[in-house]
Amino acid sequence: MVLNIWFGSLILLLVGMFSNAIGAFIGVNIGTDVSNMSSASDVVAILKANKITHVRIYDTDAHMLNALANTGIEVMVGVTNEEVLGIGKSPAAAAAWINKKVASYVPSTNITAIAVGSEVLTSIPNAAAVLVPAMNYLHKALVASNLNFQVKVSTPQSLDVIPRPFPPSTATFNSTWNCTIYQLLQFLKNTNSYYMLNAYPYYGYTTGNGIFPIDYALFRPLPSVKQIVDPNTLSHYNSMFDAMVDATYYAIDAFNISGIPIIVTETGWPWLGGANEPDATVENAETFNNNLIRHVLNDSGPPSQPTIPINTYIYELFNEDKRPGPVSEKSWGIFFTNGTAVYTLSLSSSNRITGNSSVTYCVVKQNVDSGKLQEGLNWACGQGGANCTAIQQGQPCYIPDTYQNHASYAYNDYYQKMRSAGGTCDFDGTATTTTVDPSYGSCVFTGSTNSSTSGANFPPVSPGPISPEGGSSSSSFQASIFQSLLTAALLALILL
Repeated sequence: MVLNIWFGSLILLLVGMFSNAIGAFIGVNIGTDVSNMSSASDVVAILKANKITHVRIYDTDAHMLNALANTGIEVMVGVTNEEVLGIGKSPAAAAAWINKKVASYVPSTNITAIAVGSEVLTSIPNAAAVLVPAMNYLHKALVASNLNFQVKVSTPQSLDVIPRPFPPSTATFNSTWNCTIYQLLQFLKNTNSYYMLNAYPYYGYTTGNGIFPIDYALFRPLPSVKQIVDPNTLSHYNSMFDAMVDATYYAIDAFNISGIPIIVTETGWPWLGGANEPDATVENAETFNNNLIRHVLNDSGPPSQPTIPINTYIYELFNEDKRPGPVSEKSWGIFFTNGTAVYTLSLSSSNRITGNSSVTYCVVKQNVDSGKLQEGLNWACGQGGANCTAIQQGQPCYIPDTYQNHASYAYNDYYQKMRSAGGTCDFDGTATTTTVDPSYGSCVFTGSTNSSTSGANFPPVSPGPISPEGGSSSSSFQASIFQSLLTAALLALILL
């Protein structure tokens, strides 16, 4: 028995060492309230072309999970809010859910987490009583399938569960949910899982009545006279993002529970807003996400937990134009569905960017009728004289196989060749110009000045799995160290 305990502790130590060596990651949420949603295979092609290693989907869509198979991309799947009530009342329903929607896809699809509901406590408070039971039933089903070490269970909550998040050191959860949150934290602690937080500095700033400067929300440095300081701890907060994460750590600590890391399951900034949303701009969205990526990938945590990286998922991959509400609600995407970046995204680990502002490109407008696009595509590749070889099957720009993507390539090729002779970017009102380079992966649009830096390539962050195209040498080296240590442990066990 002592030997088993020793060996188990050693394995946990080795896994912990390996996990800490890997560092933080940036992932992306994939919402599907999109009019012209690309096929699952096309979405995965965009992910792979941009080296995105972690994604969160809000359900368990079979097409998406199958398309993600054998990519190595780590996937967080979701129990919808509508499913929480049923699962929370029935262990059998939880077991069936795991068997059908998780176990049947792994290991080909690299599912590593289950998000149970979305902001359940604030969006469907009547389900609070069954939230933790649902998580327990799902975890027990994972244990029965021998998947509990690979797949973690948690539940994303908004910052609204903390009524007064500033100063962070005095933050506590809304006492209305004390019983549920205590049970939740105990579950996360016992299963070695993590707290999922949706943290939006955009809303913290826009609803703050001018209390905080916008630079604080955008990760911009503040002059010493304007720095944000917690009066109790004297900790300096350089970003509202860190303050939100720290408020959650302090709220957890108020229950005398520690050792639960926080993962940010949603954050971002809208790039377009209505007349009463002046802060939803391309410039602000670009600044926020650029600075967010740099901040997360430096592996540092907030002031109260400086050694715990803040793994984060950006909200979101595409603009969900079908979502109800203000203009900003439909404008959080970092890509259009054809894989074109909405704005320049600087990548701190490689210094590559998504665009080249010195060149103007011609691309398809959003929400254009496919019939008109087909007509424009046929004209550009025929009478217009565009070179459309790259969008043929098997060629680098064929995927995503959509009228939007193919027409953008053809329109741009025509425009770059003919604009000096009077050619325009109109195509019967279906096209527009942009300074954002629409190139992605190995698909290079005419006019791109540096094919090696074109495309909306996310940084090849170290925590990502090794892709079929190959992984970084540092990741391979870390893996070999882990394997060597594990081998040594097994040998030690045999010798004992």
